[in-house]
Amino acid sequence: MTPETTPNPHEIVVPRLSLVVLAGVSGSGKSTWARKHFLPTEIVSSDRCRAMISDDENNQAVSPAAFRLVHLIVEERLRLGRLAVVDATNVQKEARLPLLALARQYHALPIAVIFNLSEEIYAARNEQRPDRRLEPYMLRRQALNLHSSLGHFKEEGFAKVYLFESAEAVEQAALKRVPLRCDRHDDAGPFDIIGDVHGCVLELQALLEKLGYQRDEKNIFAHAQGRRAIFLGDLVDRGPDCAGVLRIVLDMLDAGRALWLPGNHDDKFYRHLKGNPVRISHGLDATIQQFEALAASERQALSERYSQHYRRLAEHLVFDGGALVVAHAGMKAEMQGRTGGLMRSFALYGEKTGEVDEFDLPVRANWAADYHGKALVAYGHTPTPEAGFVNNTINLDQGCVFGGKLSALRYPEREIVSVPARQAYYKIFNST
Repeated sequence: MTPETTPNPHEIVVPRLSLVVLAGVSGSGKSTWARKHFLPTEIVSSDRCRAMISDDENNQAVSPAAFRLVHLIVEERLRLGRLAVVDATNVQKEARLPLLALARQYHALPIAVIFNLSEEIYAARNEQRPDRRLEPYMLRRQALNLHSSLGHFKEEGFAKVYLFESAEAVEQAALKRVPLRCDRHDDAGPFDIIGDVHGCVLELQALLEKLGYQRDEKNIFAHAQGRRAIFLGDLVDRGPDCAGVLRIVLDMLDAGRALWLPGNHDDKFYRHLKGNPVRISHGLDATIQQFEALAASERQALSERYSQHYRRLAEHLVFDGGALVVAHAGMKAEMQGRTGGLMRSFALYGEKTGEVDEFDLPVRANWAADYHGKALVAYGHTPTPEAGFVNNTINLDQGCVFGGKLSALRYPEREIVSVPARQAYYKIFNST
């Protein structure tokens, strides 16, 4: 058993988009447990697939075809963003690896639930089966395969591993379904989605006021109609008062009046605060200098608040039943509502072509030109002169720090609101 394995759990946590792989010797209670906690449509049973093919769930001769059907059903469910629970022995690594590959392909969280019960229990249950009684040597072989795998589920790629070691633990365990961090389907706003601020505190204050926000008795911006702001990231770097921007945003976050998506500049500053080696370029030096000018106690307090909030951020958020998606650099339709390294990289940096421009900066692909998703995607990252809708996407980075505008999208009204920059704070050819 590895440190990451949860033995005899009281609660098994299953995110909405997961691949749950049950593993255990025949007769250890996998199917009974699955029927107790999951919908029939969520369970992909190898026995059921044998029956669908040959009218006999005990027909081992059709097992190769049955597992092809298992994999096909799992793939289609994950592709549609549906939970899938694989009910099979799965005691061999070779049986689990194709399932893990499907989880990676469709960015689903792979969870293993292991039924490592005593031989006395599964042997007795085997004897009580009138229609499917396995030879004792077959059960022993399954148990041997399972025991040799117990310490390797995490190594194989399972994100969570739960281990049952008694029938009582199986019976008592509860199942808790949770949304992914990016899942806010039940939240329909209304929102004011704000593009890249980059330390332009005066413009941010002006935009918030134009949107109808006013400071309350605690000096925190609030909207009389309960609207919330969504900041699309890149709060810091290049501009004149990054600390001032952070105070406004963090206060609104703490008051429940705003949400924040991480930008690539926010990420780099966070890594700097952690002490990681980062290249001091593209405006990060301005943020560092502004923080160093603060009193030591204020600098420490603001840095800690920033880091605490940053660690909790989702790379993108899905709202309003899937009608709205927000991310710093955008999010392709097939990535929406999923999580993982690929989604995080796209949300922070967009899609790169592999080429660089004359300033040795990465050339970004225009993913929005080929977007045909149902959700409206609001994003920033790459400055454009004007905000406008392209294939149900909108870029809200109008280069305020370069002398352009700071823009917001009112949702669900789909109204664009902007304020002009007071000056150009940074030369655009230094952009990234």
